[in-house]
Amino acid sequence: MATASVAFKSREDHGKRIELDEARKAGLAPAEVDEDGNEINPHIPQFMSSAPWYLNAERPTLKHQRKWKTDPDYTKSWYDRGAKTFQADKYRKGACENCGAMTHDKKACVERPRKLRAKWTSKNIAPDEKIETMELDYDGKRDRWNGFDASSYKHVIRRYEAREEARNNYLKEQELKKFENDDSLKVDEAKVDESKQMDFAKVKKRVRTTGGGSTGTVRNLRIREDTAKYLLNLDANSAHYDPKTRSMREDPLPDMDPNEKFYGGDNQNRVSGQALDFKQLNIHAWEAFEKGHDIHMQAAPSQAELLYKSFKINKEKSKSQTKDIAMEKYGNAVTDEEVLPRELLLSQSEKEVEYDRAGRIIKGQETALPTSKYEEDVHVNNHTSVWGSWWKDHRWGYKCCQQRVRNSYCTGAAGIEAAEAASDLMKGY
Repeated sequence: MATASVAFKSREDHGKRIELDEARKAGLAPAEVDEDGNEINPHIPQFMSSAPWYLNAERPTLKHQRKWKTDPDYTKSWYDRGAKTFQADKYRKGACENCGAMTHDKKACVERPRKLRAKWTSKNIAPDEKIETMELDYDGKRDRWNGFDASSYKHVIRRYEAREEARNNYLKEQELKKFENDDSLKVDEAKVDESKQMDFAKVKKRVRTTGGGSTGTVRNLRIREDTAKYLLNLDANSAHYDPKTRSMREDPLPDMDPNEKFYGGDNQNRVSGQALDFKQLNIHAWEAFEKGHDIHMQAAPSQAELLYKSFKINKEKSKSQTKDIAMEKYGNAVTDEEVLPRELLLSQSEKEVEYDRAGRIIKGQETALPTSKYEEDVHVNNHTSVWGSWWKDHRWGYKCCQQRVRNSYCTGAAGIEAAEAASDLMKGY
């Protein structure tokens, strides 16, 4: 069927037209406008949106899909629903006995039946309805919303908005009270809450068309300000990056300082945390299956995990039994002999100390240096220096008297003179 768009188009123009249609369907480009200025839904097929050739339409339109041939006898009427005219002060003859209106009788009255009707009390007389005589067509007779005033629904919207606002205020007050009473919820101001960083990767689509598009958001895989992992090291021989799975298992910067490194490869996560436990669980399932146990990690994961837990418990029990047997046979040197001070045991401690980059202590107390088990600065046999404070001719001695015999009595200056005389005598020989 020939259409209005019969002009010749090149391959480039045809490709651009297809790209524009795809962008309109995705909501990234504004919708096309017809002759009357109305937007055309981009999801409508071309055979419906293209007008026939005999209409001489210069641009796509949906006018041919409507009743574009006007009927002179066609009338569209709109009446005032619920409109009132005159309201009397007392009951009138021939009016409704229930409410007192002249436009209907007791049988057609829609008000609640009164205990004392208006005919006998002449009070609270209802106003007369506005009666209109009009010729409605087929659609007009069956129009449920003919005469409906949309502004009459505003009070319902206001009521729901007020209730929602009061509910939000109440929830905020409860959260503030809970935060003030619970000290465990207090966090450091320097730390950023992770929940506040969840909106970092939202990209909103600004174009909203008749076709709908996506009014939500698109979540990316990383923060846009961060450098992509494949740009950390542009060397061709560096870590391999798989663009299909967006993975880089090796470390792209292996020579970089670990304290300043932000990304160390995907294998860093594969060998830490729960991933390592899951790997050990798989290895245990394979080894147990090779030894004849009916166990399969994918078919019965709960059974495999339970057996692995029982295996670890039995392994710990066997280790403790082996340790007890060895201690019973050879004894325990720690309990039998004198216990050394805690600071002398391999110079280790369980005290946690946190340092900054400059080496200053941020948290904890600095570990004390281990002391010697020998007494310090103790002088025996009238010496004023310790043994080993003097060295000459590959022999140790006391500095105060220059004697080379350990535990000898100090002779003071006389010993120094005797040592010098002995050395001069040895030189003469």
